[in-house]
Amino acid sequence: MGGDDGCIADARHRATAFLDQAVHDHHLSVSAHARYLTQLAVSELVTNARKYAPGPILMELRITASTLEVVVWDSDPSIPTARAADPGRIGGHGLEIVKAAAERFEIQREQAGKRITARIALTNTIGGASTTPRTDHRHLA
Repeated sequence: MGGDDGCIADARHRATAFLDQAVHDHHLSVSAHARYLTQLAVSELVTNARKYAPGPILMELRITASTLEVVVWDSDPSIPTARAADPGRIGGHGLEIVKAAAERFEIQREQAGKRITARIALTNTIGGASTTPRTDHRHLA
């Protein structure tokens, strides 16, 4: 991706299309929650790359029967760190969000730049048992 204004939305659309293709072609089960977490991780990682690193951004998606890896490379070799939680802070929560959403999170310095990987479970699990997210239909008066 070139790092222009539309690259964040483009990355989200590509991730969604990738998951749709995996479901269609390989009959994988992908929960709505996993789709949401994927779009969230992609948005935050690509936004940070666009904001802090000059030049192109590369995104790679890898899928297994149980997980999706979102890999984002940018040209800035500095390793970002998540800040301490501060509900009063506006902005600067992207890395915290991705780390909380991911099963596994890793940053690797590369010869040129860095590579950030977030692994997301394709289905929700509690104690190894697959679950379906519940929707609460109660109305508040």
